[in-house]
Amino acid sequence: MAKILPRVLPWLPSAKDEADQVTRVLGRSDTPALLAMLDEDPVTNIFLRAQLDQHRSAAPDSFAQIFAPKNPGELSNACWVGANIVPTAMHYTYAQAYARRALATRQRFASVFGPREAVMAMEPVLATGPQRIFDVRANQPLMTIEDLSPVPPATTLRTATLQDFDLVLPASAAMFEEELGYSPLESGGGYYRSRVRNMLRQGHTFFDVDQYGEVIFKADLGTVTAKATQIQGVWINPRYRGQGLAAGYMSAVVNHALSFAPVASLYVNDYNTAAIRSYERVGFRQIGTFATILF
Repeated sequence: MAKILPRVLPWLPSAKDEADQVTRVLGRSDTPALLAMLDEDPVTNIFLRAQLDQHRSAAPDSFAQIFAPKNPGELSNACWVGANIVPTAMHYTYAQAYARRALATRQRFASVFGPREAVMAMEPVLATGPQRIFDVRANQPLMTIEDLSPVPPATTLRTATLQDFDLVLPASAAMFEEELGYSPLESGGGYYRSRVRNMLRQGHTFFDVDQYGEVIFKADLGTVTAKATQIQGVWINPRYRGQGLAAGYMSAVVNHALSFAPVASLYVNDYNTAAIRSYERVGFRQIGTFATILF
């Protein structure tokens, strides 16, 4: 009888050694080359570009590290590994090597998101790791707009401030729970509260309220660089859905977003056909496809 050999799990040390043969951890000296690569596609690469804007270096810190091809002269792709895994500009064979490196860190991840081909190539590797995959959203149109919308903007939309925190937080949490199926405020939600406050402090949240002070609509510029913004957290109060309000509010959000950078972007689940129609009416056009893995 043939001997059945045990499968080597991708998160064991031997798998890390295999991944080490084709990937490496970036350091401070790699920062200029990484920035140049990311700026070739500022919309798709916006997350990692924003991280470099914040940290000023490609070197690892206590929260995250960036992997790239082993050859120092080749910086055609990269992968951020922190609380999330974010692949950037890569062929699926590199994606699988990065997934093995990510599992070898033994970190816990909230999600993987980015260009569809890379994310979906990572899925079978990550599925062998210690975390259970909660959901896979394999088709998320990536959409952009570079000009003011032809749709008249909602004139009542305004920039939220820290004084609006008690209004914005419940709306933000409701959006999150609708999207992911659980509340971000469970067990206190300290990190989520801090993120909401930070966006308010930066002027990156926009909302409108009715005559009773109830939030009608909310949206955030979740990621902002000098070359692009990414709109996130779009939410309409269920009491006001189906009234044709979304396009006017999104038109106003676009006006705000284009004051930060020359292009505004977002990505959306393919099954959210009503949202896609609204975004297209505003003037967004699909330029690519993202995918997301949730743990």
